[in-house]
This record gives sequence, C-alpha cells and structure tokens, in this order.
Amino acid sequence: MPSHSGLFTVIERAARKAAPRLRRDFNEVQHLQVSRKGPADFVSMADKRSEQTLVEELRKARPDWAILAEEGGELPGDPNKPRFVIDPLDGTSNFLHGLPHFAISIAVEEPMANSKREVTTALVYQPLTDESFWAEKGRGAWVQDQRLRVSSRRDLSEALIATGIPFLGHGDFVQWSRIFGAVAPEVAGIRRFGSAALDLAWVAAGRYDGYWESNLQPWDVAAGMLLVKEAGGFVTDFRGGDKMIERSEFLAANDVLQSKLHKLVAGALR
Repeated sequence: MPSHSGLFTVIERAARKAAPRLRRDFNEVQHLQVSRKGPADFVSMADKRSEQTLVEELRKARPDWAILAEEGGELPGDPNKPRFVIDPLDGTSNFLHGLPHFAISIAVEEPMANSKREVTTALVYQPLTDESFWAEKGRGAWVQDQRLRVSSRRDLSEALIATGIPFLGHGDFVQWSRIFGAVAPEVAGIRRFGSAALDLAWVAAGRYDGYWESNLQPWDVAAGMLLVKEAGGFVTDFRGGDKMIERSEFLAANDVLQSKLHKLVAGALR
C-alpha cells in the first residue's frame, strides 16, 4: 500500500463513516423522503445525512478548518488554515432513480500566498464498489494501492469522451449542442453517466480518454481535478486556460488529446 498522510486518513475515515448509510438508503431508495431544491434538482435525506456525518467527522479531526459543502454552504474556520470541500453525494439523480453510479467527494484546499487556494489532497469514494480514488499533491493518484495514469491514446478517433448534458434549469443547451456537434464526429464515443466526480476519477484511471462539462460547482470537481493532474493529465477551461472555476468550464485529458479537444471546443464557441 502506498504511504499517505495523516490528513488523507482523516478524509477517508470520514467517507467510510458516511458510506454504510448511503448504501442502506440506496437499497431502500423508494422510501426516501425527497424534497425539491429547484427545477429538476432534488435533494434526498440521504444527501443531508451523508453531509452531516462528513462534517461531524471532519470537524472532530480539524475543528478550526472551514468547510465548503454542497448542502450547508460555507462553514467558517480559520482563514489561514486549509479548507475542506465536500460533496456528500455526487450523482444524486442517479441515486434517487436507483442507478448505482454515485460517489462521495472530499478535497482539501491549502491557502496560498496570493490569497488563492490550491487543492493538495483529494478523495472520490464510490460506496457501492468500495473504490477509493485518491491523490496527494506530488505523490501521484491511486485507486486503493494501484497507481493511476491517464489514457495513453493519441487519436481522437479512438477516444471515449465523457460529458454532462444540460437539463431543466441548468446549463446552456445551445452551447453544449455546438460543442457536441464539433466533438462527436471526431471521437469513438461520448458517455453521460451523471457524476462529475467519478467522470474525472475515471479520466485519471484511463477509463475515459477525456471529459468536458460546464456549469459545475467547486465541490463537484475539486477532488477530481487533482486526481487527473496527479495521474499525468491536464485540466483546463474550454480555451485551454486555467480559469476553470471562474468560468465554470472543465476540459480534461492527456496532453495530446487535451490540445486536440480544446481546439475543437474553442472552435465551436466562436
């Protein structure tokens, strides 16, 4: 087993503490209490319970650290110390429809001298498969004790690309359609599985060759982006720049496919 920090032990322990309840709730999904959070955007009691467990466990270990959480928003902490960024159930719609594709995502952001923050520790944990995708800056990306590397494919004609499709009340379908029209004729296939955290983890694992999506929140992508980078890949905005969070644009692949994809995507946006 590769060595990892005590901080990673903290976040993995929190995820594994929340996972059994998620598994139980998934097996009884038809009985879940569900409330509307917005147009076609549902939040389940499972989502809330998972976040509550994660926050309790992380606060127990690092009581003075801030937490940015999908449901609870920003929980204050010492601004000079790291911050947890958590998505307690990425793939909520899948979960509520009985589709076994969802994950817990936890990232740690370290404060930098320029007032920005940098993700240095990441975990995407898939409760149903017990796969723990994790990374620490400078130590590589892993699934359990197996080193991850992004796909080595170089030709778009052989590439399987993941994406997220806009839906009711979310995203720009016209923009997505233009990008899809540029990318689809050039690649071997496009998939939409409904969990950005797992999409990025699977790019890191070489299961997908590339990925694009927009209109995402930091908790959706913080952990996954570090996984891709530590697996030897690149994550940029749609124009090949580094304003992913500011523009809410995310494009991930190996070096060669990244260059080809961002040219297709940027061309579609002109």
